[in-house]
Amino acid sequence: MNLKQRIEAFAKVGMFINRHFNERDEAEGQLHQGLDKITELAYIHNGWFTTAFVNHAIRSVGGMLTIEELTRFINGMETKHPKTVALICAGNIPMVGFHDILCVLLTGHKALIKLSTDDNVLLPFFIKLLVHYEPEFESYFYFAEGRLSKFDAVIATGSNNTALHFQQYFGKYPNIIRKNRTSIAILTGRESTGELKLLGEDIFLYFGLGCRNVSKLLVPENYSFNALFESIVNFGYVIENKKYGNNYDYHRAIYLLEQHKFLDNNFLMIKESDELHSPVGVLYYSYYKNEDEINQYLNINKQAIQCVVGQGRVPFGYSQRPVITDFADNVNTLEFLVTL
Repeated sequence: MNLKQRIEAFAKVGMFINRHFNERDEAEGQLHQGLDKITELAYIHNGWFTTAFVNHAIRSVGGMLTIEELTRFINGMETKHPKTVALICAGNIPMVGFHDILCVLLTGHKALIKLSTDDNVLLPFFIKLLVHYEPEFESYFYFAEGRLSKFDAVIATGSNNTALHFQQYFGKYPNIIRKNRTSIAILTGRESTGELKLLGEDIFLYFGLGCRNVSKLLVPENYSFNALFESIVNFGYVIENKKYGNNYDYHRAIYLLEQHKFLDNNFLMIKESDELHSPVGVLYYSYYKNEDEINQYLNINKQAIQCVVGQGRVPFGYSQRPVITDFADNVNTLEFLVTL
């Protein structure tokens, strides 16, 4: 199977996604019904995967899968020596492993896929859809059960703790091993209401569980959070999710018991902390005095930061709207794959 076939197959998946959310093709009625059922099943299987957030993730993937985007993305980076690449997928947000699968298959390698138990419904549907449009893809992927074997390289995503285990098990193979990351926003106090509303998307999409979600703010001294609270009121729906609500209640009880100071609007607590990774239902912040302190903070924490949102940086509202060239941990997966 040549590169042109691979690109066209992924582009057909993209066109199907576009039709699914716009004007459905009657000839593909069963496929559309199948995706509807898979979306429902994903939420039943994982209470974080609400229909709205699953659809957002699918649309995001679909936006990447055009012939023009895929052609620019791959830019002729095709392997001359096909290998089997083991993919250990995360499951913190819907479809998070798709980009790695795309990179492996586009470059001409085979994928040995170890799905997360938190996201083992959605990805198989889209891989089977890929085979529906290009049957030759059938021999290019395998789903792993139990211990991984017979592979040449590894791309693994997990927590800082699991990364240590991955390094022990897979250190002898060419690898990309990803650790915990999160995103921050830098505020000046001059943001418009519209910008702060968009910041709400960076905070609350996927309930804040993604590495591209903002979990920490850098704010100037004496910053008032009133405008932010007023601007994000429409995101109060998150508290209706049982999992989110339980996390919020738990941490609120802990903070009250330990007499921590925090701000609260009944669905989000904002708390001063030097830490980057805030719990679900909590947003951390730190003060800065000048630009030098911002740059120093970013430099110290660069290995743990995925996105920096703010004026002149990633635009407000776009941290969870990655484009196809946004690589996790800023490591170019294509370059890694073509050098195997």
